[in-house]
Amino acid sequence: MSREGALFRDRLQTAEAREAFEAFAERRKPDFFETDDWLTRICNGCCEANVQHEHRCWLRIKSSGRRLSVDTENMHYYEPSKGHGLRHNPFNAIIAPRPIGWISSRNAKGQFNLAPYSFFNAFNYDPPILGFASISWKDSVQNVLETREFVWNLVTRELGEQMNTTAAPLAHGVSEFESAGLTAAPSRHVSVPRVRESRAAMECKVTEVVQFKNWKGETVQGWLVLGEVVAVYIDKTLIKDGVYQTALANPILRAGRGGDYVEVTQDRMFEMDRPPGSSHPAFHGS
Repeated sequence: MSREGALFRDRLQTAEAREAFEAFAERRKPDFFETDDWLTRICNGCCEANVQHEHRCWLRIKSSGRRLSVDTENMHYYEPSKGHGLRHNPFNAIIAPRPIGWISSRNAKGQFNLAPYSFFNAFNYDPPILGFASISWKDSVQNVLETREFVWNLVTRELGEQMNTTAAPLAHGVSEFESAGLTAAPSRHVSVPRVRESRAAMECKVTEVVQFKNWKGETVQGWLVLGEVVAVYIDKTLIKDGVYQTALANPILRAGRGGDYVEVTQDRMFEMDRPPGSSHPAFHGS
């Protein structure tokens, strides 16, 4: 069975459906799934596979009467390699909101750079690891390769416009700190400055710079930078009873499209008890 056929089979929800589909596929020629209309041809042959087809492109096993595959009438379906068919790519709007990687860096000549990245997150507790991804070769990636250091700066609502300003392309070597009217504060363990106006920041030493690959193993235009956090700065007013108050800082996050953001506010916060044993008390608190 081809890869496409196997993927279709794995979407079926019961063993009976998968067995019936496999039996149907075995009676087809090897190139059956290589044609563009193979799904339609399966629908036409559903009776052979002991499967009854419905007008909404669901498959139903006669013995169970359950709807088993994707409802293509109510779900927008697309394969990224063939285009999404929408006015705007929904990928980064679905994976949202995402924290902003406001990354300050320095090149080997001592010139500073500050840029926001919407592909950013934390990846490990001990040691703490941060990572940001660039979909093209930018100054930040070049800089961290040269110095093996960077600083992440928290973006809050009052810094939103200045953060946005630092996204503008500037001539190589021109500092975004100056263009956005921000103060470069010296760090303690890295030679890269932090944004003094930011209410939290983390100094990082680079552990890996990885170029992305597709599933075929071919390199693509995209790089992931991972760094170990070696020092943390927190505005003391954001700490209450020994706990950092996320919403009190009013951080903003990316929410897809070109200019969509989400602000975290106290009235939108809620608490949910984690199941016993699902978290490490030293990491999540007790």
